[in-house]
Amino acid sequence: MARRIDVTGAGGVRLAAWEFGDPPKTDPADGTPGEDTPGVLLLHGLMGRASHWASTARWLSERHRAVALDQRGHGQSDKPPRAAFTREAYVQDAEAALEQLGLAPAVLIGHAMGALTAWQLAAARPDLVRGVIICDMRASALGAASQREWSEWFEAWPVPFATLADVRKWFGEDDPWVERPNAARGEFYAEVMHESADGWRPVFVPDQMLKSRETWVYDAHWEELAQVRCAALVVRGLDGELGRAEAQEMVRVLPRGEYAEVADAGHLVHYDQPEGWRAAIEPFLDAVRGL
Repeated sequence: MARRIDVTGAGGVRLAAWEFGDPPKTDPADGTPGEDTPGVLLLHGLMGRASHWASTARWLSERHRAVALDQRGHGQSDKPPRAAFTREAYVQDAEAALEQLGLAPAVLIGHAMGALTAWQLAAARPDLVRGVIICDMRASALGAASQREWSEWFEAWPVPFATLADVRKWFGEDDPWVERPNAARGEFYAEVMHESADGWRPVFVPDQMLKSRETWVYDAHWEELAQVRCAALVVRGLDGELGRAEAQEMVRVLPRGEYAEVADAGHLVHYDQPEGWRAAIEPFLDAVRGL
């Protein structure tokens, strides 16, 4: 099952939150989760959407109330032209989701940009967060060259795509950023496309993605990382964007940091190797649950 729940984010932006799978039931009378059912909020990365977490959320729902959020400008959440795409707005949206969904204190699971949002919220509102999983996100600054590369990459997309098969092939094989064929990457991007009058286009506005990105690529984020007092797990794919040395330094900076890596996985760890991803994070979740 997939159940949508609307959330009001910062500045009144309407956000779509999703439960994939039945939440644990402790009250046979009304089927609602009990007060001791731990909450999990899943935060996708830039250009992602809540449905990218569907397989993770389904196994999480066996023991947790797991909700994935379409962040502002993404998925089925609002994309108002004049909306703020600042770090503060993204963090406030996640804070609003925790409070309005009744998930707190929750474990935050974030991929890439969503991981940055997770640790920034954990640093700012420790009362709402009991644990953080940081998946393939760097704490160091990426710089202006990175932002230019992304702008040029968006311009290289051959949109509109005639078919979803063309989407899968371009992002999985033909994209110049692809070092070797990657079917999972093609599927990942196929999921963020929708059919328009002239073909398949992204569900997001590329300029809004660049605006979102420019609010964090020029700065390092070690200070906020050091302020995360709850248990934290840094996960990287062996072929991902987060190098081992930086990941281990992030673990050192985190007051209660732990480290895990997933073999044969790139940046899209949970998509590339779902079984390896589960094996990497489940022991951490069990430990946090028992605290």
